[in-house]
Amino acid sequence: MTSTTMKAVRLNAVGDGLHVESIAAPVPAADESLVRVRAAAFNRRDVFITQGLYPGIEVPRTLGSDGAGTLPDGREVVIDPMLDWGDDSHVWSPKASILGMPRDGTFAQYVAVPSGNVYDKPAHLTMEEAAALPLAGLTAYRALVTRGEVRAGETVLVPGIGGGVQTFVLLFAKALGARTIVTSRSDAKLERARALGADVTINYAVNPDWHKALKRGEVDLVVDSSGGDTLNKAFGVVRPGGRIVIYGGTRLESTFRLFPLFWNHLDIRGTSMGSPADFQAMLELVNRHEIRPAVDRVYPMDQVAAAAERMAQSEQFGKIVLTID
Repeated sequence: MTSTTMKAVRLNAVGDGLHVESIAAPVPAADESLVRVRAAAFNRRDVFITQGLYPGIEVPRTLGSDGAGTLPDGREVVIDPMLDWGDDSHVWSPKASILGMPRDGTFAQYVAVPSGNVYDKPAHLTMEEAAALPLAGLTAYRALVTRGEVRAGETVLVPGIGGGVQTFVLLFAKALGARTIVTSRSDAKLERARALGADVTINYAVNPDWHKALKRGEVDLVVDSSGGDTLNKAFGVVRPGGRIVIYGGTRLESTFRLFPLFWNHLDIRGTSMGSPADFQAMLELVNRHEIRPAVDRVYPMDQVAAAAERMAQSEQFGKIVLTID
């Protein structure tokens, strides 16, 4: 690195939008690595932060949790965005945080991160594909495997296919030998899901009682990010002893009947992000099966406003990626 300045996507005030600016380049500490970012990807949290819908917002800040790039020696790497998970693999530390808020993130030409958060980029992936992997891939892996304990031959219900995490849940479940059922209000997204291997696809806008199209007890595991009525309907299709893993709540509160929960001995498990061991295991799965992330669109860095708008509209299938020039 020869320059002391760099281009970065900055949020200067909540509601002000994202702007490309020239700022001071980071100087890594002794235990950190300096990554020349080549591609970065959007997550829902980036949009929530711009709207003031995220805790602990500090501005000005460089957003971005996902990134792939090169080290000064030329090694191609991908970044684990989970910081300070802690010593307990079962739950994160109260000190844990995610790259991109409050710490400056990957929407910049350079980012300094703890050296333990830097991993070799999967060789079969492009920089754009690798940048799509970290946060969503980590969240999906922990939800499906660590917390969901998915097994080959089981049936996994993936409501609301299309977002980054749910597309990874589908990809990982198929790689691990599971049968998958996905739902969406978009026929185009369902078509994309079938191309990725979804076994059953249901349009819940056309069929609001979509759960009645499934056999009672047909599902072993639900991985959900929406809550609301979706979660309530899922109770009717999970087998006795089955699991429901929740990593989000886009439909906010959920009300459900208690009888199916205790009568069928169901497990409801919460999860968020993942440990360093989860990230390493996720990369091993991606490498072993040569899994390629679903990339929706790739935007140049100077079109970050358009990328953020597409994320806000929730019309994407898979990840929205920025190239960092």
